[in-house]
Amino acid sequence: MKIVLQRVEEASVSVDGNVTGAIGKGFMVLLGAEEEDTEEITDKMVDKMCKLRIFPDREGKTNLSLADVGGELLVVSQFTLYADCRKGNRPSFVRAGNPEKARHLYEHALARCRLHVEKVEQGIFGAEMKVSLINDGPFTLVLDSRELNFL
Repeated sequence: MKIVLQRVEEASVSVDGNVTGAIGKGFMVLLGAEEEDTEEITDKMVDKMCKLRIFPDREGKTNLSLADVGGELLVVSQFTLYADCRKGNRPSFVRAGNPEKARHLYEHALARCRLHVEKVEQGIFGAEMKVSLINDGPFTLVLDSRELNFL
């Protein structure tokens, strides 16, 4: 599983001109699943993400978590995180999880996020989406289950 998160002042996602999710201060999250991912890996990834201390404290040090600042989450499925661009100019997506499994893990991730954060908004799985955000920092992190040895 791969997660790209951006600390934001606000973010929203829309489909066909209709907003499907919007948040204030928190994380805008792109989440991609691969075929080897499981619910257990998803739980570990979400727990790690939600516990990250990347909001500034009174001294300006990145020392506060989402819970500490009353942060919110906007989670958007993003299979293109598994693009393989090593050969040619057209990306391959063979490492991305099949849509049925990826949808299940996306929904599982949303449920797990709700254990940590009061407000969790989302995109629509498989839809063509438009994402808007005001990046705070900017502060962007990439979490990869393979690099974290969760897989």
